[in-house]
Amino acid sequence: MRPILLAAVLTSTLLLGACATAPSSDRPSMAGNGLGAALDDAIAGSWRTPANVARDRYRHPKQTLAFFGVRSDQTVIEIMPPPGWYAEILAPYLRENGHYIAAVVDPASQSNDKARNYYAGNRDELQRRFDADPAHFDRARIVGFDPKNPVFGPSNSADVVLTFRNVHNWRMAGTAPGMFKGFFDVLKPGGVLGLVEHRAKADVADDDKTGYVGQAQVIAMAQAAGFLFDGSSEVNANPLDTKDYPGGVWTLPPTNQHDAKDDAKYKAIGESDRMTLRFVKPRG
Repeated sequence: MRPILLAAVLTSTLLLGACATAPSSDRPSMAGNGLGAALDDAIAGSWRTPANVARDRYRHPKQTLAFFGVRSDQTVIEIMPPPGWYAEILAPYLRENGHYIAAVVDPASQSNDKARNYYAGNRDELQRRFDADPAHFDRARIVGFDPKNPVFGPSNSADVVLTFRNVHNWRMAGTAPGMFKGFFDVLKPGGVLGLVEHRAKADVADDDKTGYVGQAQVIAMAQAAGFLFDGSSEVNANPLDTKDYPGGVWTLPPTNQHDAKDDAKYKAIGESDRMTLRFVKPRG
């Protein structure tokens, strides 16, 4: 079997345009560069899994990626993408002119068989998805990292790092500071960290296991790593989410860890209320 973890060649030489130093809410990030149609085509792609397409109304991929300023000529690293919801959009979108890199936990970095098998399964599932459709995913790359000492590629090599609904896991594992440092190191000066996360009503305790995180807490984590806070968007907000469920955020779709009798109630709420935040690595 050929190796699944591939060495990513992060060679994009295009720098992001100048970024504002003061945060602004919902400020458009995608300039009039003619690439909007390419993103529309990727989102409308027939190769996307129907179950993933059905979640567009909750995840708002076009508005989210536009807010982050993702262009088709950039090197973009997505952190822990399995099973590949955004990969189905980003890899084809970046295929011709950019680079899509999926950063997954290296199973060899784990100390027990259960964790190794879990992360190996995630990695292999994503690789199978790529291998099954070379017309759209042949140039996508997978790299492994150790959560205790994360390195996502050569320093100053990526235009954008994206992470979706992962921060709560890193907080619970105590690895969040190292992850944000890794993002900072791999980004070029002026590069963007785009982050979406389940949003708590306020800051939460270190041992909180609801899956929600305070927005101010996330901003503080990124700033502690050296990032500048560059804006927030409410595109993924959900005011119906009361955030007080016995099973935490996993009570809601898409996980749906609730009694069958309550299914209609939680489907009516929909997916979680989410913060959408943009950070920039300083240029100087």
